[in-house]
Amino acid sequence: MLTDSVVDLYLRRLGVARPGRPTVEGLFVLHRAHVERVPYETLEIQLGRPTTIEPADSVRRILAGRGGYCFHLNGAFAALLTALGYRVTWHVGGVQADPARPAGADANHLALTVECEGRRWFADTGLGDALHEPLPLGEGTYRQGPFTFGLGPSVVAPGGWRFSHDPRGSFPGMDFRQEPATQADFVERHTWLSTSPDSPFAGPSCALRRDAGGTDTLRGLVLARTGSAGRTETELLEPADWFAALADVFGLTLPELGRADRDRLWRKVHSAHLGWVAEQAVAARTISG
Repeated sequence: MLTDSVVDLYLRRLGVARPGRPTVEGLFVLHRAHVERVPYETLEIQLGRPTTIEPADSVRRILAGRGGYCFHLNGAFAALLTALGYRVTWHVGGVQADPARPAGADANHLALTVECEGRRWFADTGLGDALHEPLPLGEGTYRQGPFTFGLGPSVVAPGGWRFSHDPRGSFPGMDFRQEPATQADFVERHTWLSTSPDSPFAGPSCALRRDAGGTDTLRGLVLARTGSAGRTETELLEPADWFAALADVFGLTLPELGRADRDRLWRKVHSAHLGWVAEQAVAARTISG
């Protein structure tokens, strides 16, 4: 359980006043603030500094101005909601990153449901470019800003649920099981995701942020904005521009990184980006001829 002083610091990080009793309105305010101010990011993995998924550690990380991926973001958010009196349940989920590969709740994602005012809600601050607000836990199609999402029964997790992303999203969907989960259910998968050379996080770095009008994404050296007006992309080939985008768009000023660490991070990100560009060129030549 978070102490009152830590809760106050967390709410200050989100720019939200301390709410009263748990309400759906309050849940939505907290969720919107979290995805707008606490980015999805994998920079620690690029630096070879694996993190824990202990919620208290994730909260400290967020209070220090950083983000994380689903285990950090949803773990910390669940701790905050619980401290504020909400009834939160962890669930084993699985993001389907590639439509050509089968879906499955394989513990590569931590999903949350919240009971409030007689209803259950699917709340997820760890899906990067997906939810801006919670969804009612029921079958349907939901519009949030320029994006349309689907929620319905999962065919791979009996009794569970399938979240379908907007076609412009970074992944097709995510399935999660109905039964409650614990931190232990995710430790093995987290270790693989954060340390294995075969992990998707071992490739180009990423930072994502969601707001009411769309999403900002920095994948490798490509900064993109996706919203109602379409998608724009800018390639950031200078380290000053790349670090400025992290700070200005995602709030990642990285004061804890000295010059040597910044140089090392830039070299890793730049090298991975060049490798990705080369792969795309080979793929384009293969298709054309």
